[in-house]
Amino acid sequence: MTGPATGPATEDPPGGRRAVAVWCIGVAVYFVAVIFRTSLGVAGLEAADRFHVNASALSTFSLLQLLVYAGMQVPVGLMVDRLGTKRVLTLGAVLFTAGQVGFALSPTYGTALAARALLGCGDAMTFISVLRLGTRWFPARRGPLMAQLAGLVGMAGNLVSTLVLAPVLHGFGWVPAFAGSAAAGLLVLVPLVLFLRDHPEGHEPAPAAPAAGGAGFVRSRIRDSWREPGTRLGLWVHFTTQFPAMVFLLLWGMPFLVEAQGLQRTTAAGLLTLVVASNMGFGLVYGQIIGRRQAARIPLALGTVGLTAALWGSVLAYPGQRAPMWLLAALCVVLGTCGPASMIGFDFARPANPPERQGTASGITNMGGFLASMTTLLAVGVLLDATGDDYRIAFSSVFAVELLGLAQILRLRGAALGREREREHHRARGAAADGGPAAARAAAACAQGRPTG
Repeated sequence: MTGPATGPATEDPPGGRRAVAVWCIGVAVYFVAVIFRTSLGVAGLEAADRFHVNASALSTFSLLQLLVYAGMQVPVGLMVDRLGTKRVLTLGAVLFTAGQVGFALSPTYGTALAARALLGCGDAMTFISVLRLGTRWFPARRGPLMAQLAGLVGMAGNLVSTLVLAPVLHGFGWVPAFAGSAAAGLLVLVPLVLFLRDHPEGHEPAPAAPAAGGAGFVRSRIRDSWREPGTRLGLWVHFTTQFPAMVFLLLWGMPFLVEAQGLQRTTAAGLLTLVVASNMGFGLVYGQIIGRRQAARIPLALGTVGLTAALWGSVLAYPGQRAPMWLLAALCVVLGTCGPASMIGFDFARPANPPERQGTASGITNMGGFLASMTTLLAVGVLLDATGDDYRIAFSSVFAVELLGLAQILRLRGAALGREREREHHRARGAAADGGPAAARAAAACAQGRPTG
């Protein structure tokens, strides 16, 4: 046991039951944000009828929401580093709840767009904050697992959209479904305001520099984060792995399965649920693998990209107009690996940056998948309108975006992994100087994400 801390702590947070309780409050906010984010994915056809729009205009809903989300990532990272998790999460919960209510009551396409933008702004403040809670409350070696668990909880929110919101929408109508779901935002605000804390006692972050907050400070923090090859590699891993499932779940999966594959809505909803269930299962597997063996990160990311492309190609190239159910189910299972693989991006950015830049680096990384999703959402909508709803041509845009991201991963991996090895070597030498060979071995094991005993 140690006495009360008189300054910022340099040792790992202890974890424990209180850490789990605080972390659960944060992920509950993220869980609700994902419900709201993905609610349009089960209501795309109804939204087209309600607002009398075509495929391109329909894709604008998700495109604008993701544009705001992606554009907010770096500012949110800076806000989390500067203001702390609780303030940013509280603001985010207020904004995404207001956006969901506004979307429920919007009488026109324009006001509905504004509501989705507001929702995207609030949503943008959640995941980076939850990642920050994980690094502040749990030991560093638990980082990969906590990130994967956060992603798993987010996918559970997607599951609620599919299993709960969709039946309510079809049974009770637009306003009851969307306005009723907004109550969940108010529900998570209560424990957030009353009980969430940014960090455990004795583990306060280092005081901000006197000049912190100025434009020069902000630019230098972004520049320093971006200069790290690990941050850039993290962005491109996130970019390349996340978007195929995001595009499918956020908007185009239901129309593709119903209109192009001729499935009933209930069957299509079941396949969307399969994506989510697969994501949750693979999230635990990926987290355990990476936590035990950091060298598995690149193979897992590249394997996910290759397998996703292979299954999409098989579905789109299948002879005849419709793929068999077994192939569609296999596609949905493989799409479930995209979310866990995207979390690998944070495992490159996290060790590349010091604690005071964690929020900024996570924000830069988190932009990747959403930029790719925006690009593909728009491309699918435009190509559907241009080709008379030819989903084969429209979804071929997935391969172009994957190729771009794959090229960047292969370009950056050498530099990023080289810098990681240098940091591990210096950390081990410093530990050996301070505490002998045993400390050196412990430091090396920690740096590689292995338990130290």
